[in-house]
Amino acid sequence: MPPASSLASAVAPLTAEPSRTALLFDVDGTLAPIVRDPQTSSVPELTRRLLIDCHALYGLVGCVSGRQAKEARRVVGIGSIDYSGNHGLELLPRGAHEAIVNAEAEAWTDRVHAAALEAFPELREQSGLRIEDKGPIVALHWRGLDDEAAAEAVAEQIAEQAKARGLLIHRGRSVIELRAPVTSDKSDAVYALLEGVDIDSALYVGDDRTDVDGFRALRALQNKGRLSEILCVGVRSEQTPSELLAEADLLVDGTEGAIELLAALRG
Repeated sequence: MPPASSLASAVAPLTAEPSRTALLFDVDGTLAPIVRDPQTSSVPELTRRLLIDCHALYGLVGCVSGRQAKEARRVVGIGSIDYSGNHGLELLPRGAHEAIVNAEAEAWTDRVHAAALEAFPELREQSGLRIEDKGPIVALHWRGLDDEAAAEAVAEQIAEQAKARGLLIHRGRSVIELRAPVTSDKSDAVYALLEGVDIDSALYVGDDRTDVDGFRALRALQNKGRLSEILCVGVRSEQTPSELLAEADLLVDGTEGAIELLAALRG
């Protein structure tokens, strides 16, 4: 963990004029600790209070998640900020009751579900592989199961069949996602959240390889002259992918490190 003075120095270009700065955060592994069952995940109260404080100071505070946008909002517990869910396929503006979903991806929902549920049902049940319904995305989870390797092998078999049906396959930490064949990632989420927002600077914080796309979106906006100052922060853990380590401007340790970062941003 960088000392407080280093954190303050790193965020100084963003805190100089907070009303013209956007703060974007991944959720799981960044704001919320990773847990065995994703449905039990939540953001610690201290993190939530710091986010609310930052929301009062900064031009925009938003969350970018692989979860459905409404699920991300449930985990974070703040309705007054913007959310992008399903790796950029959903946008849930502050205060909205329903997310805006990519129509092309939504049309594939039934086929994505069928690919997950119809393949190897007995093996899936025996392994305990968990199925997470995310609309046009279905996630296969094996974190914390008695035999993670066996469940992962079943997930790989399901993924191969889904790929043959024309679906996209994405691998993360202890999860495989079956997705509609619609190109979208966290860079799309960043662009959607920042569209029309009058800012000069932006921060992105994340812990997994999908967050590298968020980093790259900020750098692309800087290269185009849309942003003058950016900061890409990686949240380090025992499972941090090498891609994230290589592309982060700054590393903090775990969700506790994210709390320290938020405190430095709040000032």
